[in-house]
Amino acid sequence: MDDNDEVLQQLIHLPDLLEEIRLATGTSLQKQAALRERYAPALVRAALLLVELRERAAGKFSRAAQMWFDRVGLEQATAELIANHKAQRFIPAEVPVLDLCCGIGSDSIALAGRRNHVESIDLSPLACRRTELNAQVYDVADRIQTRVSDVLDLDVTNRLVHIDPDRRAGRRRAIKLEDYAPPLEFLQQLTQKSGGGAIKLSPASNFGGKFGHNEIELISLHGECKEATVWFGSLSGPQAMRATILPAGYSIAGNPWELRPHVGPLQRYLYDPDPAVIRSGLLDLLVEELPVQRLDSAEEYLTSDQLLDSPALTAFEVLQNLPNNETSIRKAVRSGAYGEIEIKSRHVPTNAEALRKKMTLAGTGRVTLMIARIDGRTRALLCHRI
Repeated sequence: MDDNDEVLQQLIHLPDLLEEIRLATGTSLQKQAALRERYAPALVRAALLLVELRERAAGKFSRAAQMWFDRVGLEQATAELIANHKAQRFIPAEVPVLDLCCGIGSDSIALAGRRNHVESIDLSPLACRRTELNAQVYDVADRIQTRVSDVLDLDVTNRLVHIDPDRRAGRRRAIKLEDYAPPLEFLQQLTQKSGGGAIKLSPASNFGGKFGHNEIELISLHGECKEATVWFGSLSGPQAMRATILPAGYSIAGNPWELRPHVGPLQRYLYDPDPAVIRSGLLDLLVEELPVQRLDSAEEYLTSDQLLDSPALTAFEVLQNLPNNETSIRKAVRSGAYGEIEIKSRHVPTNAEALRKKMTLAGTGRVTLMIARIDGRTRALLCHRI
């Protein structure tokens, strides 16, 4: 959507235009040409983008069809299920929770849904306006108050705080915390000055060793690791790391530095652990809790003779254990008469697309090829995804 308050205000009062776009057929250019006969170009561009973003957000928000987005705001917004999960730790208090860098308001809405009063703060007036509009969509507007302000100027002493720092302050999405806005130093000071809260980080960021003895929770949604949350102050748990898998609600917590790998031979079933478990460093805790072993101390794939049903594991039945060479793999795939092959590898360099093109896929079945280290040696495992 054009970053323009006037355009946003016009769209708010033109629901029929948005519905017309949603129901229209034809290409984007055809829609633009027809609409520009009646509306200003900037309004048409903004309306088309909003409808597109609402459709894209359907997997992220239950009320996406009524929400208000900009492109970056949607990309950075916390998914509804994750925001609701985090909000459970914030016990309602007399003083409003501060939601810093509120964006489109997804975390503010979740906090307000837990009966918290929330002060949603952002440097962008349009972000605050979208938070207000989205709070109305979720029927929590009476518990959310927005404020346009630089979070660096706020007094957070003894307050409960949630912050989603900007990872797009520069031209590219930042991975290093030093490139976030507000900067790392401010985030570290926040853990000391405020009463408690949560800092939302990219799971790919360099958070290790940056936040002292606070708890870091890795959160996955539908099999993809989405967020690293630093819990601090009164909201921090006793363990250094936590892995949470949504929507199942499965969670494990521990100290990765106290764990040791348990390695065993390949058995009937192979398991691919959830990425939140791997990123949290808690794979060996999972091995202690379930009847599984690692294939190799440097490999995350697990194995067992038992077929396990766990949200933390994706199960495969091992069909063949092959040498890792193209001739052996091609022969096994051809004799199996497969029509589709999935290729997975974690630490062994593998050009999956180039390898797939060399396979003879003349059948109808589906197979998974896992390139993995077993006791220090690389093997090719043909498996059936369960």
